[in-house]
Amino acid sequence: METTANVLVALVAVLHLYFMALEMFLWQRAPGRKLSGFDADLARATAPLAANQGLYNGFLAAGLVWGLFAGDPTGFRVRVFFLVCVVIAGVYGSLTANRRILIAQALPGALALGAVLSAG
Repeated sequence: METTANVLVALVAVLHLYFMALEMFLWQRAPGRKLSGFDADLARATAPLAANQGLYNGFLAAGLVWGLFAGDPTGFRVRVFFLVCVVIAGVYGSLTANRRILIAQALPGALALGAVLSAG
């Protein structure tokens, strides 16, 4: 079960690295504009906000990677903390921005959190 939990945590970390890249570097290009549905002008105007959001996603990914490599009990606590942050951010984003965030962010985080808590 521990291997499954670690794989899920790693997948959530990779997902957040993807979010970071999309929001920080690809926001004004086709992938970012497709995700947001923004035209070129709105993508340009919102790029600083998206980049800031991307930075936070990068911090979530970094925390999850730290949790994977830190020895227990610290690693366990770090994984739980950052996965809870992922779930809260996903729920909040689904309520304030787009319901798809619940599936794209909160659900993977919740599945990984459940696996970590079951393995711990």
